[in-house]
Amino acid sequence: MKNFIKNNALSLFFLAAFLLSLVGQSFAGNADANQQRLAEGGAPLSWVSYVTSSDFTADVAENWQSEYLQFLLFILATVWLVQRGSTESKKPGEEGGESDAEQKTGRYAESDSPAWAAAAGWRRSLYGNSLGLVMGAVFLLSWLGQSVSGQASYNTQQLAQLEDPVSWGEYVVSADFWNRTLQNWQSEFLAVLSMVVLSVYLRQRGSTQSKPVEAAHGTTGVEG
Repeated sequence: MKNFIKNNALSLFFLAAFLLSLVGQSFAGNADANQQRLAEGGAPLSWVSYVTSSDFTADVAENWQSEYLQFLLFILATVWLVQRGSTESKKPGEEGGESDAEQKTGRYAESDSPAWAAAAGWRRSLYGNSLGLVMGAVFLLSWLGQSVSGQASYNTQQLAQLEDPVSWGEYVVSADFWNRTLQNWQSEFLAVLSMVVLSVYLRQRGSTQSKPVEAAHGTTGVEG
């Protein structure tokens, strides 16, 4: 158990942080929703009722889809685009998907390579793009979840104001949907931009997200 925790400490840390923040969000969101309901003369919701509501689902899915869009675009963009001096970039001149020899796939695979890396045809192609495909699938599913739950939440407000509900198609082209969506996207893109550019000039000793402290600013794709 001690070795398992040590060898998986990074993922376990962020899993715990995720769960704690999700639980914290559920209680804070429930309290905020109940304040609004009481101010409007309504009855408060229980915690269980809140976490199964369209409001909570929409808020969670809204954040998830923007995070996975960020990862998807970054994964795909770093295949072809470079930033000289950044730890988040390949070296200039190494753009592209690289050859089988460079990637050690197919007949160049080594004894401890994943089985599908050595396989031929669609299996090797699928495995070679599996990270982007999974990130893309999670993004699409969370985007769909956001749109459906967001529509339900929006229609609840519409009915409370004695206005007509909208269809899913009408909601996904509405200002409400895109305001919620774009305010998350812009923050994710700014975070990636900051990481790419700041890693050129700034250091964090011992981190894989930073170059070694003594590395020149122009050193690219080196982690320390």
